[in-house]
Amino acid sequence: MRTIRVLLTGGGSGGHIYPLLAAAEALQKTAAENNIELDLRYLGPADPRSTILAEAGVKIHSLTYGKLRRYFSLLNLLDIPKFFIGLIQAFFKMFWLMPNVIFSKGGPGAFPVVLAGWFYRVPILIHESDAIPGLTNLLSARFAKRIAVGFENALKYFNPRKAAWTGNPIRRELLESQISQETAKEELNFNPNQPLILILGGSQGSQRINEFVITILGDLLKETQVLHQTGPLHFRDIERLSRAALLDVPIQTETHSRYKPVPYFNSADLRKALSAADLVFSRPGAGAIFEIAAFAKPAILIPIPESANDHQRANAYEVAKAGAAVVIEQANLGPGIFLNQTRTLLGNAETRGKMSEAAKKFFKPGAAEVIAEELLRISK
Repeated sequence: MRTIRVLLTGGGSGGHIYPLLAAAEALQKTAAENNIELDLRYLGPADPRSTILAEAGVKIHSLTYGKLRRYFSLLNLLDIPKFFIGLIQAFFKMFWLMPNVIFSKGGPGAFPVVLAGWFYRVPILIHESDAIPGLTNLLSARFAKRIAVGFENALKYFNPRKAAWTGNPIRRELLESQISQETAKEELNFNPNQPLILILGGSQGSQRINEFVITILGDLLKETQVLHQTGPLHFRDIERLSRAALLDVPIQTETHSRYKPVPYFNSADLRKALSAADLVFSRPGAGAIFEIAAFAKPAILIPIPESANDHQRANAYEVAKAGAAVVIEQANLGPGIFLNQTRTLLGNAETRGKMSEAAKKFFKPGAAEVIAEELLRISK
């Protein structure tokens, strides 16, 4: 039996770790089907989310990292030394690990691993989730044998002989055992006969979205039920503020079942939440966009103005161009505009149906499997 060691790298956010998890799951399945013994390793930032990979059977190795920035920042004075420390660690650990192939998702800490892998002549496949590539992947592309992208539009940034449009890898647990919308609403203790809006702010939540939701909560609950992912750090404050915001709301006797804040969704919870939603209000991180599309849900997307290379805005408008979402710029996010847009979409089943079909077409299934097969094919 052939043994293949695959080294995963990336990290810094759930947007990097979850696609690595999806690829790891697909690798395990593909290797088993081809009678290959698989040794999965992760080398990257010591991120608390990397425990998700460990639970999936990936052995974790960490390194120091410094964030690469295209703009002037005093933080570079601290991060440049960290980068070189991480580079030395990557060369040393790579020598002892010596994988057959490397899969990089980009993000902080990935570039030293890619550089060390290239030095040792290890084949490298990188994946870019966003419509505008990050600096790590633009640099890593020079050393990669193959490049996969989530957005078709991102192909223009890479060598066409190396690059392929695969879509974004989605973790297996999110896609399996899907349930009906009515059942999902009931299991979440919502009324199955009334609309439900799901509010997502990324794995850590969004303080600005949280604060905005609190200011309009009374009016929003007149239109729809609300499931609100606040982020772990903001949960207690939002829970307290929401109670205060609803004290004088006429429908206050129903609010206990019409509004539910939660700190964080694991895969099973997110599967249920996306199944239940009639409309999703979200930041347009690549992970969120493709997960929403996987469930064929219409969305209202609010890009973060400060995102690197303005990639969230680019992501959002790619989805809007496909007809699957409405974009509201952060500067235009006022109660009147948002409530009117929500009311319009929830009141028009035909429009939501068209957006749902567009989301279904936008989602490209099987990305994790394609990447897994290519990793095993190019492994030395």
